[in-house]
Amino acid sequence: MTKDVNHRLRALIASCKRGNRRKQEELYLQFYNYALSICLRYSRDREEAIEIVNDGFVKIFTKLDKYTKNVSFKSWIRKIMVNTAIDYYRRHKEHYHHVDISYAKYEQVRHWDVLDKISEREIIGVIQLLPPSYRLVFNLYVIEGYKHEEVARKLNISIGTSKSNLAMARSKLKRMILKVCTERIAKVIQPGTAGNKQGPSASLPADNRIAKKTSMVKD
Repeated sequence: MTKDVNHRLRALIASCKRGNRRKQEELYLQFYNYALSICLRYSRDREEAIEIVNDGFVKIFTKLDKYTKNVSFKSWIRKIMVNTAIDYYRRHKEHYHHVDISYAKYEQVRHWDVLDKISEREIIGVIQLLPPSYRLVFNLYVIEGYKHEEVARKLNISIGTSKSNLAMARSKLKRMILKVCTERIAKVIQPGTAGNKQGPSASLPADNRIAKKTSMVKD
């Protein structure tokens, strides 16, 4: 089955390289959701994410000749989407509210595993609320696995700024996730039951896919 899938993908890519518009549309539709899931984490909203996705696919179709089958096609797409998100930030950063936090004092937040308390959609939502500079560093370091030296080179910032942006991103994420959990519990508890010892537990259903990533907000 895997060999058949790989063969069909190679044939699809070959047709796209020859400029077959119908096959290019097929490739776009096949990997659109995957690309969008990446770009949502780098954007402030869905509209911006879609814009990054479309910019990314333009690069994909113009660079298909550089793709080699020795590399996973999804990994290749991921790299292009991440780089496209960085390019998008560079082009629009003057429109963002810029905060220089090189010497910021980090606010301490209670340290506990909160990511297993909320859904994947809610996590993406709070990541989108981060300031763009924090969001970029957080995604590159925590999700993509780049080291601070690599992040600094990609974003043309100092290593110290990369580290401080990450610390601030984690601090803000903790506060926002705690707020989401608190608001959810408040909705569950009915008026007049606050003093009831047998009221709803604060332990909420966990999303196993997200529970595996609880370390992403840890210091």
